[in-house]
Amino acid sequence: MSEIQVLIVEDEPVIAEHIAHYLNNHSFKVCGIAYDDEEAKAILETRAADAAILDINLGGGMSGIEIAEFINQRYAIPFVFLTSYADRETIEQAKLVKPWGYIVKPFNENTIVATLEIAISNFALTNNPGYPGISLQEINKQLESPLSLREFEVLKLIYGGKTNQQIAEELFVSINTIKKHINNFYLKLEVASRTSAIVRLRELMRK
Repeated sequence: MSEIQVLIVEDEPVIAEHIAHYLNNHSFKVCGIAYDDEEAKAILETRAADAAILDINLGGGMSGIEIAEFINQRYAIPFVFLTSYADRETIEQAKLVKPWGYIVKPFNENTIVATLEIAISNFALTNNPGYPGISLQEINKQLESPLSLREFEVLKLIYGGKTNQQIAEELFVSINTIKKHINNFYLKLEVASRTSAIVRLRELMRK
């Protein structure tokens, strides 16, 4: 669970599998593939998604824009749209729910990965300034098992929207080392995802 958990909402199975393959090649983990709004809601309710990729035009039920509105109301995660349409009407409708990216089909691996990385980073940079900065001393006062200095360094970079690969490069260590640190502080914070870790940090810093 140390990778960034991503929900894919796409009603074309082949396209969904291509996206999943691209993400799993990088610092992401697909936590679920939904082909309609009901499946998307079920995954959001039962699994720890950190971000979502939403096809705008689904075969039936709610559209991707309506699912995005649902996410905005209940879940503090960034989402990007994936669509075959780039007409003015569709773009204007999409803008109303404030996506963190907009990908027009056809797409490639680099486009998907880069857009998602930027979305997650911008989401963190936009939302975190409204909360107190994180302090190792303040956090450890409230934990039964204190964070190590290295765990805190990794946690700060996650708080800033960095992926595992970016953190590994910045700290000059391996991806596996980063995953180990992440899993360690997940246990100490009693969380199961990056999003829940950030929420937990904000709670600790408010006390």
